[in-house]
Amino acid sequence: MTGEDAPDVAVVILSPAPDAEEGERLARVLVEERLAACVSQVPGVRTLCRWQGTTEATEEILLVIKSHARIAPQVVKRLGDLHPYTVPEILVLPVAAGHRGYLDWIREETTQGES
Repeated sequence: MTGEDAPDVAVVILSPAPDAEEGERLARVLVEERLAACVSQVPGVRTLCRWQGTTEATEEILLVIKSHARIAPQVVKRLGDLHPYTVPEILVLPVAAGHRGYLDWIREETTQGES
């Protein structure tokens, strides 16, 4: 459901960042490059996971990125290139429904400058 053949739907992309400074940097790039209409930064996320054979617990900032299915592959690529983690968590979730005006705004903000 991503790329050129994607339906006209918004997506939410979730990706944690190691701290507020890095979260702000990633969010700013995505918004300024019009890959995201907006990015919410949720502090105080505690993550527990297995990584390279050990269980790790970390405090992170969760980025909630609002974008469009049509450009989701570009967002994933750019975020992966920018992210400080070796294997960044980047999950694209389709939006089933929402306020029409907000969904239209996401589409408009992620369409500007497209060729």
